[in-house]
Amino acid sequence: MPIEDRENASVITHALAKDTLSRIRSKEMEQVGFRKGLVKLGRICGYEVIDGAMETEYVQIETPLATTTGERVKGLDDVVIINVLRAATPFVEGLLKAFPRAKQGVISAGRDESAQREDGSFPITVDYVKLPEISEEDTVIVADPMLATGSTMCTVLDYVLDDQPDPENLIVLSAVSAPTGLLRVDEEFPEADLLTVSIDERLNDEGFIVPGLGDAGDRAFRTK
Repeated sequence: MPIEDRENASVITHALAKDTLSRIRSKEMEQVGFRKGLVKLGRICGYEVIDGAMETEYVQIETPLATTTGERVKGLDDVVIINVLRAATPFVEGLLKAFPRAKQGVISAGRDESAQREDGSFPITVDYVKLPEISEEDTVIVADPMLATGSTMCTVLDYVLDDQPDPENLIVLSAVSAPTGLLRVDEEFPEADLLTVSIDERLNDEGFIVPGLGDAGDRAFRTK
């Protein structure tokens, strides 16, 4: 099956998702190829969300020759995508190919890598927040290609859910995740469905995912 349930998350096992992730992991992949890979991966993940989390309904269709019955996906107009700036920007670009009518929100959140706590988490600085209204019918997708310690994602979810009704679906979507981060988010936000393309081995002493992707933002935007 394209999505497999694991202990704290579900894993997208689509062959093209795994192929794309394997290509962008390589340190030899240059900026343009890396960005395009994240866009492609976002699109594939979007289609898997549609297939795995959204219902269909039967509709009557008038073709040029006859009346027939078809199926349509329900709720495509009730999708909210939250872009965790800046690394998620190309990832979200791909998601929007699957959900072109989605409402969008952005949160600029970054961790202070000089102040790692004893439990491995980091203090998070939020510089900018712009979110649409969320309704009970919405499917909310919070996208960040890297889910490492879970510090950033937990902070972002606090903002997303603050004074908002509980959405129909709340999905935390990442390309690669570390077991530590998945556990932290699952414990703090059990209502969220955690979806990833890969659960990697571990975090290193600096809180980076191993084998991981490196710094996805730096690789996508040629910064250090």
